[in-house]
Formats: sequence, structure tokens, C-alpha cells
Amino acid sequence: MIEDARAAGFDLQKRTIHDWIRRGLLDQPLRRGAGRGSRPGLHSENQRKLFLLLLTKRDEMPKLPTLALIPLSIWLLWGHEWVPTRQARKALATWFGDGARRKQVCHEAALGVLKQLDHPLASATARARLVRLFEAISYRGRMTAADRGELEAAARAVFEPKSVFGSTGLVRAVGPSALPLTVEALLTNMTAVAEAIRVLRDDGMTEGLLEQAKTLYHRSKREYAEIRPALGAQTAGPLSALFLERTLDQEVNAIGTDLLLIIGLLLTSSRARVPASAVP
Repeated sequence: MIEDARAAGFDLQKRTIHDWIRRGLLDQPLRRGAGRGSRPGLHSENQRKLFLLLLTKRDEMPKLPTLALIPLSIWLLWGHEWVPTRQARKALATWFGDGARRKQVCHEAALGVLKQLDHPLASATARARLVRLFEAISYRGRMTAADRGELEAAARAVFEPKSVFGSTGLVRAVGPSALPLTVEALLTNMTAVAEAIRVLRDDGMTEGLLEQAKTLYHRSKREYAEIRPALGAQTAGPLSALFLERTLDQEVNAIGTDLLLIIGLLLTSSRARVPASAVP
């Protein structure tokens, strides 16, 4: 690997490779022989190609959590012959991180929720409260009944501000009729994300759960591709951006958050469960 890097014009230390293996950017080398005197392990040709890609992208994506999206995306889109699930599991943990990085993930998720919910007449106070609550619940990785009630009130204050809806009893739904966005739908997703974060935080992510998430990811992508044009045609305003076709870069950058939601739905919704026979 060092020779490959130097031949490509990169200079790095052996400890970098060991660190990348530990964090899931690379897989463990294949062992040759056993016991004392066994020969050094070898990486597969695909892993060596991944290694050179990571080196090429390192200046553009210098932080390891962001760089970890590359092997995670390759596992999800290209398969086990490139990145095995054991490596993807480590890469997902590296992307998620801990401490400040985890808080950043939760904050970005909260801003994404606000972007979908926001009503132009919602107050700045209501918006800030929603972001603060969702970020705190996600970071904690647990949503109690009290949390859900408080979060629903905060979401409605942004999505259905009293200055507009008052005591009319009307429920707001935006977007296409086939897939309307409501507070209840978003609460379902929020609950799922919080549960996925709890599992990641507590190191409870298994290879089996990841395989189920991969199967559901591809199934959802196929189904969504069929209806996306119609959904986009039925949607106007800021929400129409939700139904634009993603570029490859956008797809890769969204892999982590997409997997969080899918894993959470597998954990919290019986409708999202993947039959064992469907998992490769």
C-alpha cells in the first residue's frame, strides 16, 4: 500500500494505513499463512483502488468522518466485493463520530427538519425551539412520550403557526397528494432517527441490521425513482427541491443521513421490516 501511494505521488506513513483500517476507510488485509513467520497480509485489488481514491480525495475531504462516506457509499452502491459489511460498519461509526462530531450530525438533521417544516409566518423563537429540541433528543438518542409531545408542539408552532391556523382545527399538509408532508409524518421520521442514533451511540449496530438497511435502501430507491417525476410535478415552492434528482456528489454526501433514517425505520416501524429471505 505504501508503494502504491508513493508510485501515485503520495507520501504517507504506515500508521495512516493502520488508522484507516481501524476506522473502516480500508478493510483488514487478507492473511497469508498462520502463526509465527506468516507472510504480511495483502489487500485486494479493489481495496487498493479504494485506497488510491481516498488519497486523491483527502485534500478535498480532509476530515475522516467525511472521508468515511466514500467506502460507505461504495459498499451501498457497488457491493461486498469492493467493501465488505464489516468495513462498512466501522465506516458508518466513523462518519457518525462522537462528541462534537455527533452533535454536528444532530444539528444538521435538526436544520433539515426545520427546512421541511418551515412556514413563512413562523416566529424565529418557534424555529429556534424546534431545532434545539430535536437536536437535544437526537443527541440523547431517546424519545420519551413527554419528549414526543413537546416536540410535536414545537413542530406545529413552526408548521402550523397560530397566527395563521389559530383555533380553526385545520391540519396542514404540503407537497404532493400521494406523499403529503404532515407533522405526524415528520414525527415518525424524527422518532426513527433518534432510535438509530441511540443504536449507533451505544455501539449496537450489527452487520445484520446494516444488511437489512442496504436491502431497504435499494428497494426504496427503485420505488422512489418510479414516482419522483410525478411528485416533483405536483409540488411547488421550496418543497419542490426535495424531488430533484441528486447528483452523484449529493448522493454520497447524503448517504449517512439516509442510512440513519432507514435504520431507524427498520427499528421502529413494522412496515419497514425487511423479510429475512430478502437479505442477501
